[in-house]
Parts: sequence; structure tokens; C-alpha cells
Amino acid sequence: MASNNLLVHLKHCFSPPSLRSYLAEFISTFLFVFTAVGSAISARMLTTPDVTNSASPLVATAVAQAFGLFAAVLIAADVSGGHVNPAVTFAYAIGGHIGVPSAIFYWASQLLGATMACLSLNLFSAGEEVPTTRIAVAMTGFGGAVMEGVLTFLLVYTVHVVGEPRLSGGGGKRGKRGFAATALGALAVGLTEGACVLAAGSLSGASMNPARSFGAAVVSGHFKNQAVYWAGPMIGAAVAALVYQIMACPSVAESRHGNVEAVVV
Repeated sequence: MASNNLLVHLKHCFSPPSLRSYLAEFISTFLFVFTAVGSAISARMLTTPDVTNSASPLVATAVAQAFGLFAAVLIAADVSGGHVNPAVTFAYAIGGHIGVPSAIFYWASQLLGATMACLSLNLFSAGEEVPTTRIAVAMTGFGGAVMEGVLTFLLVYTVHVVGEPRLSGGGGKRGKRGFAATALGALAVGLTEGACVLAAGSLSGASMNPARSFGAAVVSGHFKNQAVYWAGPMIGAAVAALVYQIMACPSVAESRHGNVEAVVV
């Protein structure tokens, strides 16, 4: 019986809709990481050597990441749910919105998209080094992980709220959300991302996305504190999923029991 269920899950993972979802996640993650890392490179290039303390690079990267995530979520929302982040996929897997086999393929697509984005920047940015997310000198690895966990909690909780089917008047069914509702939800997610970068970008890098940190680390070859950007976001995402499912919307959690589906952001 278990083997039959596994075969069914694997067959679903390679169905045309699933393959389209993986491609959507690859493209969206590529777009977001390209804008996030690319804006960091541009800000670094435009910062003059005599300016030691300036908020302009932080503001520039925050704005770029806000718009980049907004666009990335929007273009993939109706195809894959617009996760664009392994932590978001992990939260949806915990909530029963996506199966574990599908989540693994989502993660692979996101990590590949992030790596390809950083590789493209490395190849076509006039030899500029790809910047990695790093914690502040005064912070410990544990402190950085806690900070990333808190930021990711805020981001993933926002994703769950704006993805709530009841807010769209669609009766909780996938594909019933209008473009305006989807765009507004994607904008809220993007603004949350930008606000978190402004709040903690100088402390932990405000990654909130293991794929974003992983892609830059692979291309640059600098893996220091990489565990911070996996443990923190994954734990924060899990807590956000549980808090939303148990406290904020228990009736929806009960009605979805036994009906697993991806949530469209």
C-alpha cells in the first residue's frame, strides 16, 4: 500500500502541471535572486571609497528586493503558488498544502534558479565578486540565526495571510483569485521583504531565503555561516505556518484536512 502511494506521488511529481510549477519556481527564483544580488553589486560599485557610513546602499537593495519579490511572486502565483523561497515551501509542506515529494522538487528548482542567477551575475558583471549574506561582526552565529528566524516568520506569516482563499471570495478553491487580489498579495509580500531588509540588512544580511544565500555561496565559494541562513529561515517558517494554522485560522485548517493542494499567493 505504501509503495502504491509512493508511486502515485512520484507520478504526480512528473505530471505536466508539476513540471510547469518547477519551471515557474526556477524562473521566479532566478528573477528575485538576480535583482537582490545584482542590486548589492550595483550599490557596492556606486559607493565611493571616502563614504564609510551611508544608508543609501541598504535602501537601494531593500527597494530592489521588494520590487523583485513582488514581480517574482506575481508571475508564478497561478502556476506554482509563487513560493520563490525554500522556507515558504517548507511552511506549506508543514501545513499540508504541498506534498513532501513535490516540495523536494520545488527546493531543487529554487536552488538551481538562485545559483544560475548568481552565476550569470558573476559572468556578466565585469568581474565583480558576488556578495554573500553575512552576519555583523558583533553578532554570533546563534544571534544571526535567531534574527533570520524572526524575519522569516514575519515574511512567511504575511504569505499565509495574503494567500488566504477566503479573502478572495473564491470559496477556498485554487485558481479563483482574481488578478487584483493576487497582485495585492504579491505587493504585500514584497513590501514585507523590503521592510525586513531595511530593519536588519546590516545585522544578518536579511536573507530570509536559503536559496538566495546558497546561490551566492556556491558561486563565490564562501560558505561561512551558511547554516545560519538555513536553520533560521526554516525554523521561522515552520513557526509561522503553525501559528497561522492553529491560532489565526483554525476553521480553515480543519476544512482542509485530507484535501492537500498548493496555495496560490
